[in-house]
Amino acid sequence: MMSDDVSKRFTVTLPDSVFEDLEVLADIQGRPTANLAAFLIEIGIRQAKDSGEFPEKPKASKQKKAKEDT
Repeated sequence: MMSDDVSKRFTVTLPDSVFEDLEVLADIQGRPTANLAAFLIEIGIRQAKDSGEFPEKPKASKQKKAKEDT
């Protein structure tokens, strides 16, 4: 059985100054800019969950529900 935990891709639009800072930090850390961006997003989500800002995860995602209905 395969895991449902797979990486997703999407597009993020950033102001030039934020992107430039991201590039500088990624270069300092020796990692790709996209990798650093993904890491920072993950940290932000984790912090939101830890602080109680994030709603509880629903039992089944909308996609799974739609598949079940077909």
